[in-house]
Amino acid sequence: MNPENRENPVDVENPAGGTTPDGPANTANTALIIVDVQNDFCEGGSLAVAGGAGVAAAIGPHAAAEPYAHVVATRDYHVDPGAHFAEHPDYVHSWPAHCVVGTPGAGFHPALDTSPIEEVFSKGRHSAAYSGFEGHGEDGTGLAEWLRSRGVEHVDVVGIATDHCVRATALDAVRNGFTVRVLLDLTAGVAPRTTEAALAELRAAGVHLTGAPVLATP
Repeated sequence: MNPENRENPVDVENPAGGTTPDGPANTANTALIIVDVQNDFCEGGSLAVAGGAGVAAAIGPHAAAEPYAHVVATRDYHVDPGAHFAEHPDYVHSWPAHCVVGTPGAGFHPALDTSPIEEVFSKGRHSAAYSGFEGHGEDGTGLAEWLRSRGVEHVDVVGIATDHCVRATALDAVRNGFTVRVLLDLTAGVAPRTTEAALAELRAAGVHLTGAPVLATP
């Protein structure tokens, strides 16, 4: 699904702040965080979000067109996350098994161009983990520490899902002192109601929102 052909969009105003609606204020200290664009979260996966494959395909051209100082990705990487997995999930606190280490579902979607990605931050081996800031790179470094050590002050956040891991990652980015913009055209939401609630929470936290998320017709 092409993000430009989204159905049932949630319209968003662009608040004023440290980034502009059209681009980061200073790309020399801006990073792009690509959240959980994995097979299990795209069409055909065990916890698929409608429009995920289209978002995966659109992120690469955006990353190539913008002079980001750094590009990183996060991924769910579960081994045994306990009650996070359930045979009969409630889709609030428990979910079908997804993104299990060693399975195809944990891999990045093939439409995502991974060539610009400098580091991957894995999260949730033995617990639920929604925010990319709960993840660690290959050497054990956390996302916040990795970004700060490279002089990053601003982050753009894209990926899946708007109302879950994108939301949590953006909120944690604010808590860690970064100026945050979510590029909603490059996100896919699970449901209109939860996406609208997430956007309200992000606005209240001072996150800059542009565009509209991909949402399936209810």
